[in-house]
Amino acid sequence: MNFYLLTFALCVLVFFCGFSARFYLCLNRVDFLLQCCLADAGARPIMGGMSRLRRLVVSDRWFFITCRVLPERRILSASEFACMARVIDERRRELGFSLRAWVFLPDHGHAMIYPAHPLTICTVMEAIKVGATRRINRWRREGGVLFPPRYFDRALRTVREYHEKVEYIHLNPVKAGLVSRPEDWPWSSVHDYTGTINHAPVTPSGLSVDRVLLPIDPHTRI
Repeated sequence: MNFYLLTFALCVLVFFCGFSARFYLCLNRVDFLLQCCLADAGARPIMGGMSRLRRLVVSDRWFFITCRVLPERRILSASEFACMARVIDERRRELGFSLRAWVFLPDHGHAMIYPAHPLTICTVMEAIKVGATRRINRWRREGGVLFPPRYFDRALRTVREYHEKVEYIHLNPVKAGLVSRPEDWPWSSVHDYTGTINHAPVTPSGLSVDRVLLPIDPHTRI
């Protein structure tokens, strides 16, 4: 197949399909064919054969994030949770992203993050992972990578999905068998959701969330 013909096909897909879930599959298929053509032509594969077309949305959306500790590294302790909280708070002030929900567990964590353009979710996660790794390694007097290079992220689509992910994050310690109630786990944002108009919430970790207003209709796209 002709390399230039495939490039033209990619442009046509972008124009007619838009950035939808169906287009995402088409885009990866075209990218795979481009890699094959380059290899047949004797050219060096892009990114060692790994597709660069992974995240079609990187800014101006609420992202549900999952990041795990590498299996070969020790699980995180309470003092290291505190370190993670400080790093995230510092990077939030430095980069300007919004944080709506989060939880730390010994072997993984979740968060809901909004990076406003031109900031990207990739930049946010890299800054957090690098900062946390350096401090925790220094604390442990160890070296090496703490988190895998990849992480899971999902750009949330509706108000309903947004609320579902917040609930999922706060229930995580209960599902993991660490506590019987979400509010019994100090290392999550559930405590930011327990206040009232007259009484500010108590956040044991010191990592508070940002306040946002969402539409009432759960089907509204965000």
